[in-house]
Amino acid sequence: MTPLSLFYSYAHEDEPLRDELQGHLGILQRRGVIDTWYDRDIPPASGWEQEIDHHLQSADIVLLLVSADFIASDYIWGRELTVALERQASGDAQVIPILIRAVDIEDAPFSHLQGLPTDLRPVTSWPNRDEAWTDVAKGVRRAV
Repeated sequence: MTPLSLFYSYAHEDEPLRDELQGHLGILQRRGVIDTWYDRDIPPASGWEQEIDHHLQSADIVLLLVSADFIASDYIWGRELTVALERQASGDAQVIPILIRAVDIEDAPFSHLQGLPTDLRPVTSWPNRDEAWTDVAKGVRRAV
C-alpha cells in the first residue's frame, strides 16, 4: 500500500502546534498509511515556492491548521488555500480544516467542510491538549 501524502498548511507562528499534531499522527505514519510534508522539509538551495507548490499539487490530504495567523497570511490565503480548495472541489484531494486557535471562521471559504476537532472546539481551548489532538488524529484516521 502506498502511503497517502499529507500536506500541512499552517502559519509559522503555529509551528509548535503543528509539531504536536505530527506526534499524534505518528501511528498513521509508522504504519505507512500517511507520509507527511511541511515547508521545513524543503532542502537548502531549493526554490521554496516551487517545492511548496509541488507538494501541495500532489497531496492526497491537506490539513489546514486554522488560526488568526493562518487567516492573516497572504501567502496561505492567496495560494495554498486556493489550490487546496480547487483540488478538493475536483476530487483530487481531501481538505480538512483543523481549528487550532480560536478565530472567527464564519463565511471562510472552507467553512462548508467538516472540520476538526469535534464541534470545532479550538485545540488550545481544551483543558488537556493531548485529548484534543487525539480527537483530531482519530478524525484524520477516519478520513484516510
